[in-house]
Amino acid sequence: MLQTIRARAGYVIARKLMGARWAVQQPTLWRWMEGQFSRMAAIGNTKAQSFYGHILLFRGQGYGAKKEGIRLLRLAAESGDAKAAYQMGVVSLSEDATHGPDGVQAAHWWSLAVKAGHPLAATRLAQLYAVGGHGLTADKQQAERYKASAAKLGL
Repeated sequence: MLQTIRARAGYVIARKLMGARWAVQQPTLWRWMEGQFSRMAAIGNTKAQSFYGHILLFRGQGYGAKKEGIRLLRLAAESGDAKAAYQMGVVSLSEDATHGPDGVQAAHWWSLAVKAGHPLAATRLAQLYAVGGHGLTADKQQAERYKASAAKLGL
């Protein structure tokens, strides 16, 4: 119980410090902030998993940090976080040394993001279904359905 309270308090402070450029530029303080993000993500907080996952994916140093970021984003996406699900779709279509682009996986993640209310995911799904590719068969009906969803969600 006390550990959870400490994790939450540290996370709130670290998130507030993210808005201060001087704090982010201090290596020692940045490591402390990352520790707070990591601790909150480790106790299963979906928002922290999404936030820290994005940080590791885009700012993490080394292959291991990026893989951990993807793992955290996957956990957050599976818990219903729209941004994390959208980013997992983007990751699924990217190519690296371990995998090629996977349209079926991207469609899976983006459909979760659409269910969570992410308008850009609906647009990307409409585009993906319109042309198909990367293992996904083109489907004009699905493309139109997601195009309508994007319009309804505000894009």
